[in-house]
Amino acid sequence: MKPFINDDFMLDSSAARELYHGNAEHLPIIDYHCHLNPQEIAQDKRFSDISELWLSGDHYKWRALRANGIEEKYVTGDAPAWDKFEKWAETVPYTMRNPLYHWTHIELMRAFGIDKLLSPATAREIFEECNAKLAEPEFSAKGLIRKFNVETICTTDDPADDLCWHKQIAEEPFGTKVLPTWRPDKSIMIEKPAAFKEYVAKLGEAADMDIHSYADLMDALRKRHHYFESLGCKLSDHGLDTFHAADYTDAEIESIFAKVLAGKAPDSEELEKFRSAGLHDLAVMDAESGWAQQFHMGVIRNNRSSLMRSFGPDAGTDSILDLQCAEAGNRFFDKLDSEGKLAKTILYCLNPKDVETVITMAYNFNDGSIPGKMQYGSGWWFLDQEDGMRKQMNALSVLGLLPRFVGMLTDSRSFVSYTRHEYFRRILCSVVGMDVEKGKLPASEMEFIGKMIQDISYYNAKNYFNF
Repeated sequence: MKPFINDDFMLDSSAARELYHGNAEHLPIIDYHCHLNPQEIAQDKRFSDISELWLSGDHYKWRALRANGIEEKYVTGDAPAWDKFEKWAETVPYTMRNPLYHWTHIELMRAFGIDKLLSPATAREIFEECNAKLAEPEFSAKGLIRKFNVETICTTDDPADDLCWHKQIAEEPFGTKVLPTWRPDKSIMIEKPAAFKEYVAKLGEAADMDIHSYADLMDALRKRHHYFESLGCKLSDHGLDTFHAADYTDAEIESIFAKVLAGKAPDSEELEKFRSAGLHDLAVMDAESGWAQQFHMGVIRNNRSSLMRSFGPDAGTDSILDLQCAEAGNRFFDKLDSEGKLAKTILYCLNPKDVETVITMAYNFNDGSIPGKMQYGSGWWFLDQEDGMRKQMNALSVLGLLPRFVGMLTDSRSFVSYTRHEYFRRILCSVVGMDVEKGKLPASEMEFIGKMIQDISYYNAKNYFNF
């Protein structure tokens, strides 16, 4: 009997198999958006056991564990490594039809060469086999990156970060480019004045200047923007509830900044105006530097207050946010376009009801300057599973140009989640291959279709971001 994760896993037609094995399987990985810790890469981190590598920081698994009735001490608590792994092994059979079932077994196969199904019966054997391999030199952070044939990694970094670990990586090359990504969310988070004031002080220290006004804030950000660029940064990223495009004057923004720095919370109108100004000015910086900008929208974070108090953010209690995005989004991009300051842009939306809306928004502002300048990104977070990916590909095909799509990313903190690129490529080949089988795409054009698979899997990202 074939192993569950076999050569033709999810390739449900002869055309899909031809497309995957002939075009996608062996291409390098460009992971242009992730949350890996650059310090762990620079120091070539060694993992003490599979629980540290696999379960630490993985909020997808944490949600599944809790849903399976597992106590928090085995999730984010201080239970021993084996106990946590045992609870995950108990949970895995209950993840059938959840993407975690596929991801778990692809990671076991590709990272460790283990083709057994994880369950309570196999848990101890798999735990010990994984731990034995993690003790080998090639299972360090850099070793795992090399193992998955990763060509470029873009981490997620705050403007106030000193990027010392990126500098160290650049000075000690190991075959994979690791570049920073500009994530300036905190620079427009004025709803909590004390936290904002603290951040402004930190940013000022990083930029080696005092920040007393909104104009100073933008000058400091611009200095840091140039610094990021000097270390190879080519992308920005924004985590938003929705777009912000209110009318404002410079005087109003300066007044709001002064009010917040004095410790007074802004009202809703002031908050909207400040976010509108900040997002616009940050987008202008990206355009002037020739970067690509990414906008991740539609998430409401840290909803379980008890876990927020005991553990902190990113505990796996985030969900889909239901807000309107069309009117403000179109206004936001139209202003930039009218000023000639619209950068290459990728949009992501967590709410599936807004997928078509966001795709049509992006395509309003393509100007013929480069292929795919404005585009809709891969299925993100709760949507980066088979059903979400298929819907994303279908919607993008109908309303845009699938062959210009820059493809998959991990959006992960894990050194073994590069298998999500394989998962994506297999689904892509399944979708396109089935169209060939059904006569919806011409079998006579397999050479072009194969090139399209290669482009989406690798070359589009390489060219779009100028890596």
